[in-house]
Amino acid sequence: MFLAIDVGNTQSTLGLFDERGALVRGWRMSTDVSDTSDMLHARLYSFFMKDGLELSRVTEAGVASVVPALERAWQKCLSAHLDHAPLLVRGGVDYGMPIDMPDPRQVGADRIANAIAARQDYGTPVIVVDFGTATNIDVVDQRGAYRGGAISPGLMLSAGALFERAARLASVPIVAPERALGDSTEHALQSGLVVGAAAQAEGLVARIRAELGAPEATVVGTGGLARTVAAATDLFDAVDPTLTLRGIREIWLWEQARA
Repeated sequence: MFLAIDVGNTQSTLGLFDERGALVRGWRMSTDVSDTSDMLHARLYSFFMKDGLELSRVTEAGVASVVPALERAWQKCLSAHLDHAPLLVRGGVDYGMPIDMPDPRQVGADRIANAIAARQDYGTPVIVVDFGTATNIDVVDQRGAYRGGAISPGLMLSAGALFERAARLASVPIVAPERALGDSTEHALQSGLVVGAAAQAEGLVARIRAELGAPEATVVGTGGLARTVAAATDLFDAVDPTLTLRGIREIWLWEQARA
């Protein structure tokens, strides 16, 4: 079985794929830069035990990390378990998808994984909006090449900055309100955060579609808050929370085919 690990700045997502490529289990945990390889192994073991699975069934693994210290910790953890090194998704490597940018090294591992999975599953052109610590927009053009995108502060990052300055607002649930016009402080905050994130995505996608010359480009939402934002917009053709994990597996398959 293949274990895919997407290490984000705030949360890490793990997905277990069977031999046919089906995602059979998924887990989410907080990202802690102080975690050692032994601590990561203990977390991993506890997830498998909780769901009645045997960690020994994992024979291959891949990691896409935006946190360098944890990339090294996961590499050590998985190498000890597998008896060989896991796949480490590297930013700027094309993995069979041309990167049409002046400096491909600036493209993060998670963004490459998203673009590859989106191209594989939704065709081209395709635009991915990933709602994580940052909101990343990634674009694959009509030729199947990665073209770049946009990066902005994520919904919870914006909320955290606001709550830090206005502590009384911190108890407001982050959900999509029924209307953009808030008739209470709670609804106004939900509108500003959730509808605001949706409106930002709508505006950026509209401009990108125009610049790309692809008004019908497919738009896919992913990330931990994708479903929350999707409730406030009809922008998305699909909401796909496991896109990054599948991208990691697709990269591993591509590497295996080259070996």
